[in-house]
Amino acid sequence: MLKSLSDPKRLEIVDRLMEKEYCAYELLPLFHVTQPTLSHDMKVLSEAGVIKQQRKGKNVVYSVDRKVLEDVVNHLNAIISK
Repeated sequence: MLKSLSDPKRLEIVDRLMEKEYCAYELLPLFHVTQPTLSHDMKVLSEAGVIKQQRKGKNVVYSVDRKVLEDVVNHLNAIISK
């Protein structure tokens, strides 16, 4: 999971998704990348469990899995505090 967050562009995507849910077509103009690049980044984040996908009609809506991120932060804090 941490590897998926090591890319600055993916961190930006997660930051945006913390604000609200987005469809891919809404994210694309925000990051000035090609559609295949965005799709790849979304796939990496999704496979790592950082983001969730949900189909709403014809669109796929992406959101952050806050529970997963909280667990990672708590685990890292436990390691740091040793």
